[in-house]
Amino acid sequence: MKGRSIIVMGVSGSGKSTIGLKIAQQLGVKFIDGDDLHPKANILKMAASQPLNDADRKPWLERIRDACFSIEQKNEIGVIVCSALRKDYRDQIRDGNKAVTFIYLDGSFDLILTRMKARAGHFFSGDDMLRSQFNTLELPLKGEKDVLSVPINGTIDDIVTLSIEALKRD
Repeated sequence: MKGRSIIVMGVSGSGKSTIGLKIAQQLGVKFIDGDDLHPKANILKMAASQPLNDADRKPWLERIRDACFSIEQKNEIGVIVCSALRKDYRDQIRDGNKAVTFIYLDGSFDLILTRMKARAGHFFSGDDMLRSQFNTLELPLKGEKDVLSVPINGTIDDIVTLSIEALKRD
């Protein structure tokens, strides 16, 4: 389906960037890492292990929403990585967009913490930051029919396959 944005969402360390890129590559579509759309102030705040607040997230979510709008208007398909932790954040992304699907990468705190500690070169760090993300996370509700939940306890290839299969069924 052309004119569609696929938002790969979840807490930091859930594999959004890796999974999102591989989904985009397998589908042959555009990939946007939402971390690249954060304003400079947000990046500096996260690098200092300070959690973002709603005021910090607002311009970032607007950029994500606008990227979805651009993809839709150009009749393209794009995969965008964005934590989209709360329903109102997802609603902000949905606002004015007709074809947005979220893939929620679903994993436990312990699994994600283990993976987060193993990675290098990311500006997000610290158990407290991950706990903050889990505290902020509002699990997708049954009424959010545009959110597909994918378990992340398998390999990267397993998660990508499950994600693509879920998109095909959607």
